[in-house]
Amino acid sequence: MTRRAFAQLLAAPVLAADQRLRIGLGTYSYHNVPIDAMIDQLRELRITEIEMSRVEFMLLSHPKEQLFRTAREKLDRAGIRCVSYYAATIHDDSELNLALLFAGLLGVQNITGDATGGLLNRIDEKCTVAGITFGIHNHYFKGEKFPYEGPEDVLRALARLSGTMGATADVGQFASCGYDPVDAVTKLAPRLKLVHLKDVAASGGEDNVLLGKGISRIPEVMKVLRRVGFKGLVAVEYEKEGPVQEDMRIEVEYARKLA
Repeated sequence: MTRRAFAQLLAAPVLAADQRLRIGLGTYSYHNVPIDAMIDQLRELRITEIEMSRVEFMLLSHPKEQLFRTAREKLDRAGIRCVSYYAATIHDDSELNLALLFAGLLGVQNITGDATGGLLNRIDEKCTVAGITFGIHNHYFKGEKFPYEGPEDVLRALARLSGTMGATADVGQFASCGYDPVDAVTKLAPRLKLVHLKDVAASGGEDNVLLGKGISRIPEVMKVLRRVGFKGLVAVEYEKEGPVQEDMRIEVEYARKLA
């Protein structure tokens, strides 16, 4: 074995036999539920880690600091840790500064969102100083070309950036865009910060279905995450209008069985 091959072997992630994936929840799943009711349901599900992705917290909603302070207090009392903040698209330095402020108020380790051009370099610099990682989120928009639809789009953006910058891989959105989620997660594995576990009925649409009922190849995705030793949060997401309590119970139970 060459010295280089030996070094690569040592650097490869090792997954202990008894180590399981961290199953949490993306709070957009509860976008129609008041935050207090959401916290009650999270406790019933024994969820202790979340990504804050409710619409009223995203930059596009122009939230105020107090919203984050109040949410942090409620989550802390419930024993729920917010590990990531979904900022959505960051358009300029002013929004970047707000995203970092809000991330600090929530006490997160990661910001999920997207940006393009030189702004990515400034996100890299400021997040590195703050000790917070950033995951570029892929998206599907019907009839519209999004900068990050496939894994190669994300990898091209990350090629010139530090390890602070990575990917928040939404496996449902990859499937919606016509990409194989297993291939996408495999390619992005070295830069994965977070995973959104979501299933969709078919490519070319955003019709969410329960995990395992669509085309996102959820069991295979989870197998890849275990194989590469992914240590970040696997956040279950289910986008549906109306009551979701029973759906989320089924989703979380399914994800935990595969973890």
